[in-house]
Amino acid sequence: ADREADYLRFLNNLAIPPDNNGPERDIRMVKLRQKVSGCLRSLTGARQFCALRSYLSTTAKHGLAMLDALVQLAEGRPWLPTNTQAPTATA
Repeated sequence: ADREADYLRFLNNLAIPPDNNGPERDIRMVKLRQKVSGCLRSLTGARQFCALRSYLSTTAKHGLAMLDALVQLAEGRPWLPTNTQAPTATA
């Protein structure tokens, strides 16, 4: 009862999602990849896959299209968040 305002903060601030589905969605692709291919073949490959998925997830949360983020990355100018950028709420 003493933290009711914390639990209901999403009612007053629309930038705060009412659930934790965002983090669950972030790991779903890894589990799907394991299910389809049976495994990630090497630790190096798994790390590279996770790094790329993390990069794309972060850029999407900040409103940058995945294709634009990949193009910038391939051109050697990866997108990096600034202190002034706040993630956008996703449905």
